[in-house]
Amino acid sequence: MSSLHLTLAVNSVAMGGLLFLLSSGFSLIFGLMRIPNLMHGSFFMLGAYIGFSMIGKGMWFWAAAIGGGIAMALLGGLIERLLLRRLAGQTLPQVLLTLGFSFMIADICLMIWTGDPFQPPTPAHLRGAWIVGDMVFPIYRLVMVLVAVVIAALLWLLVDKTRIGAMIRAGVDDPEIARAVGIKVSQLFTLIFCLGAGLAGFAGVIGAPFLSIYPGLDAEMLPLALIIVILGGSGSLLGAFVGSFIIGFLFNFGQAMFPNLAYVILFLPMVLILVLRPQGLFGKLGS
Repeated sequence: MSSLHLTLAVNSVAMGGLLFLLSSGFSLIFGLMRIPNLMHGSFFMLGAYIGFSMIGKGMWFWAAAIGGGIAMALLGGLIERLLLRRLAGQTLPQVLLTLGFSFMIADICLMIWTGDPFQPPTPAHLRGAWIVGDMVFPIYRLVMVLVAVVIAALLWLLVDKTRIGAMIRAGVDDPEIARAVGIKVSQLFTLIFCLGAGLAGFAGVIGAPFLSIYPGLDAEMLPLALIIVILGGSGSLLGAFVGSFIIGFLFNFGQAMFPNLAYVILFLPMVLILVLRPQGLFGKLGS
């Protein structure tokens, strides 16, 4: 394997881990709540800006990452509780509302942080590389993947192995029966939306040293999350995990090897999935 291909492979794996942090939240919101949240990329970008500002004030990197996630969880919870809840089951109004908020967030970011791109430095304790023979693996990229794996395991435990996860599944499958047995479905849905938005904000801070922060970052990340959810299957965490790494490789290798066909390579798998297996690789029929 040439040095170029090795570099692309390492960056693709790192990109896949970052995309999972973004798309897992989107998959939960869209798959479980059936809300087409078009401001998910905005949560990613705004969380990155907030985390960058916290780091600039001397906050520890990981505390800033958690702070950016919490800020987006609170914002997402307010929007879901006050506005989206009134539009339950109304897909077009939900699309227009979330799209409108994405434009508003973009303008607010432009007003506060200007249009200049920011390149946050890699945290000092994560600089350097792990060298194996002739292969060089940047430590920060490996940590991004490790964080994605840990988050994936925690989400799986939450959804499949806990009482809260069982209540969430019951609320999704039959909300009326769930309410009848005393499950507070509305509060659970708010929890899901907060979790999804928080993961996006956390991912924004984690990804900032890797991608940088700039106006339009939200519009670049949202289509990737959409493709991953369609590819992996709506509401499937396994699908989001596998789809994230597939898209990570297609994104990096496509741009480097076939720049004129980069978007064809990126969107073609989504088109094929929609035609041949509309429920996604790991989705269920009727989901």
